[in-house]
Amino acid sequence: MDEMLFEVKPPALPVRGERAHFPVRRIYCVGRNYADHAREMGLDPAVEAPFFFSKPADALVRSPAVVVYPPATSDLQHEVELVVALQGGGRDLDAGRARACIYGYAVGLDLTRRDLQRTARDKGQPWDMAKGFDQSAPVSELVPAGECGHPRDGRIELVVNGVLRQSGDLSDMILDVEELLVRLSRLVELRAGDLLFTGTPAGVAALHPGDRVTARVDGVAALEVQISPPLA
Repeated sequence: MDEMLFEVKPPALPVRGERAHFPVRRIYCVGRNYADHAREMGLDPAVEAPFFFSKPADALVRSPAVVVYPPATSDLQHEVELVVALQGGGRDLDAGRARACIYGYAVGLDLTRRDLQRTARDKGQPWDMAKGFDQSAPVSELVPAGECGHPRDGRIELVVNGVLRQSGDLSDMILDVEELLVRLSRLVELRAGDLLFTGTPAGVAALHPGDRVTARVDGVAALEVQISPPLA
């Protein structure tokens, strides 16, 4: 049988001020990195430390975007996050090397099928289908650190149909960006093209078909998403 050959292009993000795009290798995420969000999920941030999970790279959606309401859920929820893009990597990084790996920043949504997540959590099962479904990672344009600096404070907000749902400050993170990268590099080898979603503040809630979502991080970027009805 003849071998079938085909080319698969990696997902990529537009970069502000550049014609070239940033190719995405992996998407890592952090759970419970804001104490107020941990509490609203019924957890004690003093006991439950932040932890890592992942989404497939092809879950990426460039903003502005239309996201189809996913199947197998009646509780799709939004989580606005600062996203970090890496231009380098390594293992067992220290804070200085971690910062040197950062190319830039963006705003992202960690869309979550919350009902599937709760069921998986209660049964001690993986979260893959709750977090890693199609179109579950909308992300804004990428802003190089040379333009926006390394934001460690500033408002992070999400609005649905003109109503503020989430509002926090980057300084509220339990673990800052460098410490997240340090800890992640002890688990996997980080490389150029990796994205890290850094956690969400309180206020997560359900989305419905027809909803218009805007999100922003001060000094970084903004994101726009509309939720469309499920596929027939």
